[in-house]
Formats: sequence, structure tokens, C-alpha cells
Amino acid sequence: MTDPTTASLPVYTISPSRAWVPLRLRELWEYRELLYFLVWREIKIRYKQTALGVVWAVIQPLFTMLVFSVFFGRLARMPSDGVPYPVFTLCALLPWQLFAFALTESSNSVVANQRLITKVYFPRLVMPLAALGVGLVDFCIAFVLLLGVAAYFGVAFSVTLITVPIWAALALLTALAVGLWLSALNVKYRDVRYAVPFMAQIWMFATPVAYPTSIVPEAWRPFYALNPMVGVVDGFRWALFGVTDPPRVTAAVSALVVGVLLVGGLYYFRRMERTFADVV
Repeated sequence: MTDPTTASLPVYTISPSRAWVPLRLRELWEYRELLYFLVWREIKIRYKQTALGVVWAVIQPLFTMLVFSVFFGRLARMPSDGVPYPVFTLCALLPWQLFAFALTESSNSVVANQRLITKVYFPRLVMPLAALGVGLVDFCIAFVLLLGVAAYFGVAFSVTLITVPIWAALALLTALAVGLWLSALNVKYRDVRYAVPFMAQIWMFATPVAYPTSIVPEAWRPFYALNPMVGVVDGFRWALFGVTDPPRVTAAVSALVVGVLLVGGLYYFRRMERTFADVV
């Protein structure tokens, strides 16, 4: 006999969308509080029970800058577009480390939240999005370091400084575009998590972090900008110092590549997320 108190309760059936809908903004907005708590959780985990706390956000770019300054700046005599080499390379390290951290975290976000995925429904896109917010904290802290180093070397910032958020957002979109592909692949092929750090190391040397884009022949720069981080780093340096012309070509090519990767990544992630709970 059916209980009359339960017979009147509504029954909801959750099924994956069959339409070509790579992004449902309304659904993401409904779960905005979950996104906030996931970001806050990751921030607390990152800095909880650490002896130096937020100082770790300064140590990594600082020591990398020192190593690059000795080997590339002093020994290899790498050009720096008229900017003191330590400031030149630290300026590129900030958006690069923002991208590298967001890429690593987003690519592992689905597997890291496997218990949550198998217990409750929510838009799975929240997980790689939450990974982007954590890196912004380190970026803001390291940006204070950049201000101090620039002041020490007597480098004045340009009025184009107001465009820094645009280039930081492009770095995050690049990490999200690639991270969507890798996070979906990581569910099925767990060795992806081991390949990401190696890929990030190779990618850094293919990006003008320790050297300027000006050493690349001008005819080859549009092809070089197929690496989307080229436009990000060039734009970031231009935004802070304004000593060169705006990186119109490299920025446009890089933004186009990011757009293609992002649309494809959203579609692939949406197609694969229906199997996450079964495979993860």
C-alpha cells in the first residue's frame, strides 16, 4: 500500500542534455554558492598548516627570477627590451605561474572531487572553474612583489597598467580551455596527471618568459603566437611598461586560438561528463 504522504511528493529525473549546449549559464548561476565554497575550500587547504603561509606565493617567482637573472640575464646576456632583466622576467613569471597553477589544478579537478561527483548532482563545469580562482590569490600576492622589485630598479609603470586584468583573464581562459580537455581525459586515463607537469615545463620554454618575443623573426611571430601564452606574456609586459608597441598580432592570434580551444573544450567536457560518475 502506498503511503499517502509520499505519493504526493514530486519526482525529479536528472538526465544529460542531448542538445549541442556546451555551456548553460543559468545552471552555473544557480550553483554559484557551490562555486564560492569550492574556491574557499581550496584556498584554506592550500595555506592551512603551512609554516610560511602566503609567503610561498612570493618564494617561487622570486627564486625563479633570481635563477633566470643569473643564467639568462648575466651569463647568456639575453636582451630585455630596455627593462632591467630581473623586472623583465618577473613580469612574465606572474601570468605564467597563474596559468600553470590553474592548468594543473583544473586538469585534476574532476578526479580530485570524485566522491562529490558520485553522491550529488551539480554542473561538473564548476570544478575546473573553481580551480581558476585559487591561483588568483597567489597572483595578487606576487604582484605586490613585482611592484617592490620594479621600485628597487627604478622602473616606472605605464598608464597601460589598467589593462593588466584583461591579460590575467586571458591567462585564466587559456588554462580553462586546455584544462577542460585534460580534466575530461584524466578521468579515463589517469596518467594525464603525470604528463601535465612535464608539458608545463616544455611549454614555459616555448613561451617568452626568459627571453623577449623580439628575438623571433617578425615573419614567424604569427605562427609563434599559436602558443596562446605568447600573447598573454607580451600583453602583460606591454601593460606594465609600455616600452614596445601593443602586441596586436600576437595577442589577436593567441586570443583566436584560446577561443577555438575553449569552445572545443566545453563541448568535449559536456559530452564526457555524463560518464564521469561511472568511470571516476
